[in-house]
Amino acid sequence: MRVVLIVAAGLSLAGCSSTDFFKSTPPQVTLQLDSTPPGADATTSVGPGCKTPCSVQVPAGENFTVTYALAKYQPATMEVTVVKQSGADPILDPNPVVAELQPATPPKKPKRKPHPKPKAAAPAAQPAPAATASPPPAGLSPFPPVR
Repeated sequence: MRVVLIVAAGLSLAGCSSTDFFKSTPPQVTLQLDSTPPGADATTSVGPGCKTPCSVQVPAGENFTVTYALAKYQPATMEVTVVKQSGADPILDPNPVVAELQPATPPKKPKRKPHPKPKAAAPAAQPAPAATASPPPAGLSPFPPVR
């Protein structure tokens, strides 16, 4: 009889050490996900995700977010509120969750400073007009005669 009481007391105390036994898992609720444009990767902060348009099963325990990502578009994050009702399954607000993704702006190219134009040089002095020289008299050429 003592052994039965000791075992029963031990089991009852072991049950007190874990409070997970008394907690129930939150119900799973279907969440519809969509985006404009379609084809974005939608990921919930509670785990599941998919490519839009789609639907996922999420635990309706606490509020969460949905993040959308698509190449060449800015990411977007939407808040989802869990509305608990007595005697009925929770409702997700909004459901469906729709994100309108904005195009990513291309990075601005750095403006190049224009190269400074070379300063115009002062006009060169005009050479003095050549004196009109008369041809040398015959036989007085500085060049040897051509034969």
